Order: sequence, then C-alpha cells, then structure tokens
Amino acid sequence: MRFFPVFHALGAVLCIFGLTMLLPLFVSWHFDDGALPAYDEALGITLLCGGILWLVTRPKQKVELRVRDGFLLVSLTWLITPIFGALPLYLQLPELSLTDAYFESVSGLTTTGSTVLVGLDALPISINLWRTFLHWIGGMGVIVLVVAVLPLLGIGGRQMFKAETPGPMKETSLTPRIAETAKGLWTVYLVLTVACMLSLWAVGMDGWEAVIHGFTIMGLGGFSSHDASLGHFNSLPIEMVTMVFALLAGLNYATHFLALRNRSVLPYRRDPELPYFYGVLIVSIVGVTAYLLILDAYSDTGLALRHVAFHAVSLATSLGLATMDYGQWPMFAQVWILFLGSFAACSGSTGGGIKMMRAILLYKMVFREILFAMHPRAVSPIRLGEQTVGDHVLRAVLAFSFMYMVSIVSLTLILLASGMELVTAFSAIVATLNNTGPGLGSVGPAGNFAGLNDFQTWVCSFAMILGRLEIFTLLVVLTPAFWRK
Repeated sequence: MRFFPVFHALGAVLCIFGLTMLLPLFVSWHFDDGALPAYDEALGITLLCGGILWLVTRPKQKVELRVRDGFLLVSLTWLITPIFGALPLYLQLPELSLTDAYFESVSGLTTTGSTVLVGLDALPISINLWRTFLHWIGGMGVIVLVVAVLPLLGIGGRQMFKAETPGPMKETSLTPRIAETAKGLWTVYLVLTVACMLSLWAVGMDGWEAVIHGFTIMGLGGFSSHDASLGHFNSLPIEMVTMVFALLAGLNYATHFLALRNRSVLPYRRDPELPYFYGVLIVSIVGVTAYLLILDAYSDTGLALRHVAFHAVSLATSLGLATMDYGQWPMFAQVWILFLGSFAACSGSTGGGIKMMRAILLYKMVFREILFAMHPRAVSPIRLGEQTVGDHVLRAVLAFSFMYMVSIVSLTLILLASGMELVTAFSAIVATLNNTGPGLGSVGPAGNFAGLNDFQTWVCSFAMILGRLEIFTLLVVLTPAFWRK
C-alpha cells in the first residue's frame, strides 16, 4: 500500500510508452516489412500490463508523489520500460536472446547506442525505426515526457522531474508549473528534431533514412540502420549536418527553451558552459589532428581534420555515430576522444557523462584549494556565470564525481574478473556508463557488444542505466535506508 502511488504512476508510464509503438507499427504496415505481428503482440502486452497495474493500484484520492517516491518511480521506469521496449526486437528476431534484446532496448532508451545486432542493413525498416525512436524517447527522458501528461491523470510530477533531470542545478524551474516546463522542453526537442530530419533529407538522405538518423542524432544515441554507421553514406554534407545538430543537442535544452521563448540569443551568451564546451572541442580537434599528422597517420590534412572533427564531436556529445574505424588510430587519439565523452556534454542536454557543469566546478574547486594553500584566510566563493554556487551543490558534485570514478573502477574489475581483456573491459564500461556507445578493442567502432557473454552483457546494461540516472538516483533506491519507514 505504501508504494501504490508509485506503481499507479508506473502503470500510466507503461501505457503511454506502449502507445509510442504505434509509429513503428504503422511503418511496418505501410511497408509490409513482416514485423507487424511483433508490434501487435508487443503493443497488446504493454498496454495490458500497464493498464492492469494502473487500475489495481488506483488510489481513492489524489496523492502527490514525495521525494522518495520520485526516486523509486524513475528507477523502476528505467529498469522495467526496457523490458517492454525489447518485445518487438525479441518477437521479430528469433536469433536474439532475452538478455541481448534487453541490452539493445536499454541501449536505445538510455541513448547509449551500443549494439549486439549485425546485419542492420537487412533488418525490417520498422525495427531500425523503433531502435532509433527509443533514442528519441529516452533522449529527453520518458519521465519528463510523462510529466506533461500525468497531471491530467491526477498524478503529481515535480518529484519525478527533479529525480530525472540531469545536472547539479535541479532546483531551477523554467516556468512556474512543472508540466509547462516539460512541455516547453519537448517543444524545443521536437522542433530541432524536425529541422534535423529535413536538413538530412535536403543534403541527400532518403526520407525514412533521414527520419531514422534524425531520431538518433537529436537523442544523441548512436544506432544506425547500417552496419557501417554514418560511413555508409560517405557524404561530407551529411556529416556536417550531423555535427551541427549533435552540437545543438549537446547544449542545455533549458538554454534553447529560453532563447526560443525570449526570441533572443542572449541566453546562449549567458550560458556558462558554452565557452568551455566549444573550447574543449576546438582544442581537441586541433590537437588530435596535429598529432595524427605528425605520426603520419594521414597524409591529407583535410581528410584528417574531417575524420577527427566528426568523431570528436560524435563522442564528446555521446552521439556515438562513426564514419570510419578510428580504432586504427594511435592509442592516444582513441583514448582522448573516448575521454571527451566523460565530461564534455552540457548539463540539461541529451548527452552523457558527468556533464561540463560539474567539470567546470571541479576545476574551480581545485584552483580554490590552491589559493587556500597559499592564503588560508582568503575568501573565494565559486561562481558559475553570474551565480554563486552554494556549498551544498559543491558537496553534491564532489560526491557524484567520487562515485563516478568508483563505478568505473568497480565495474571494470567485474568485467576483468569475468575474463575480458583490459582495454575492452575498461572502454566498455566508460562507453556504457557515459552512454557514448562504441568503446575500444573488440567493442570499438569496427565491432560491437555481440561477443560479450550473458553476465558481461548484464553488467553493461546496468552501467547504462546507472549512467543515464547519474548514479545517485539508482543508488538511493538500492540503499537499505531508503526502504526503512
């Protein structure tokens, strides 16, 4: 009875998630690609389970979710929704095990883009659409989507939004009502997605290819409808469009929202993350390009710049699409662009990692400690733009950063204990925890995660969910104190 409001809201989430299957169902029917029965069954099962859960747990009076309820609902949503997201894949692809189907679904919803599938070019178009549509749904977050609808059902949404929203500044509201905030963010998300699809179509992609890759790019996922990823097209204009919209998706959507609402570029000028975001990318692109040219990895400067710029942007924003096998680069270049995915994306974006805002605050805290070492009585508040950052935010950033490193080390050791070699184990955890997609070694851009055994696949699935929920949302639910009255 204590958690009935949570399960009631979860039932509504599952019902709404089930309705999203109508898009690939219609596409399957339109193209007669043979996957229609899989969507019929998956849609029926999802609506039935969600509807029963919603009806059985329906409260007698309106109940506002508490902070604890918000954490539990978000965690359950990201653990359970992928089960239903995996149904079309599992029912349509007989060679896919339950473990691999769940992994693929988790990878889609967490916008990671790691895959266990091969032969993507031969898959039904609706299956590839569903995989990338999962990116788009998960990009802004299933919970944020549902927050805009749940108030109509008498279910409060503020605690869910605060548990789901990425970044350290979770108390900031863009509009007085949380539903209006969610709707505003989704409006910006939808406008940018349509613009991305039209741009891809304008530079040479077929219509449905543009739709599929538009979902991937704006969700900063990494799934493609081709085994060669974006390299299938071998088109500089397509790569340029992809980079532009990946950079837009890597920015804080609150900044996009405020700029659109105020019809002004001033919010971009005031965003403290933007100079660091673009500065890190420019330095990385120039530095890695020069490094590869010095080592004669490329003889053509233009080609080197093209490949480095695309993959630096792709991995820094956690998009994860590739145009060639950068696993052939010297190891320093590979590790550097993989490292970018750990911190470069802005808070409030659809990217992964610790986010640029936390990286900036850590940088400022280090220099403040150096100042205190020389001048113990100095007063040096940390500012982010025009805002003074409170100690509670700084403590949260330090705690998150510590747990982030602990998570990488612990999960890497678990994969090593399972028999995986070091480079693959470490990069697989970095790629999944940061929701980046490709790693290095056997899980690099020329390979995928199909070679992992079931145990290793589950570890990586857990890492994706842990990274998407920014560690603490899930860890809070796993602590014994959470379950005490």
